[in-house]
Amino acid sequence: SSKIRNLEVKSDDDVAVLEDCTDFSLAKTISKIEEKLEKGSLPDCLDDDIIPSVGNEIPAEAQIRCLKAQLRVMREELDSVVCECRKKDDENQNLKSKLKDTEEENTRLQRTIRMQHSQTEKYKMLSQEANSRSEGLQQEVIALGKVLQ
Repeated sequence: SSKIRNLEVKSDDDVAVLEDCTDFSLAKTISKIEEKLEKGSLPDCLDDDIIPSVGNEIPAEAQIRCLKAQLRVMREELDSVVCECRKKDDENQNLKSKLKDTEEENTRLQRTIRMQHSQTEKYKMLSQEANSRSEGLQQEVIALGKVLQ
């Protein structure tokens, strides 16, 4: 039993585990399974092809090594999935930042459009006033021209 525990400590040191993922629920589950395996208290109904049917003929230490190797592979796969998730999170953050910048730019452009629209309306009104004043002055010029004749 103590020999197996020492082997576990050595094999766990060889595994690359992300530091902030050590409290991950999968790690706790794996630890519980390892403890049950050490104590021999796993139920007999665990027939999920982890060890082939000839597993009964394989010594317990070889079975444990096989399970630990599979555990290492699962941990490495977990680490790669965690890294992928982090990359996706970073990508999401970048996209959120770009979206925020785009929305701010959109708001700024909408403000500019509203301001230009109001200026256009203002200049239309000024143009209409100038046209009406021009017509009035032209009529005065015509009237004065008749008076002078």
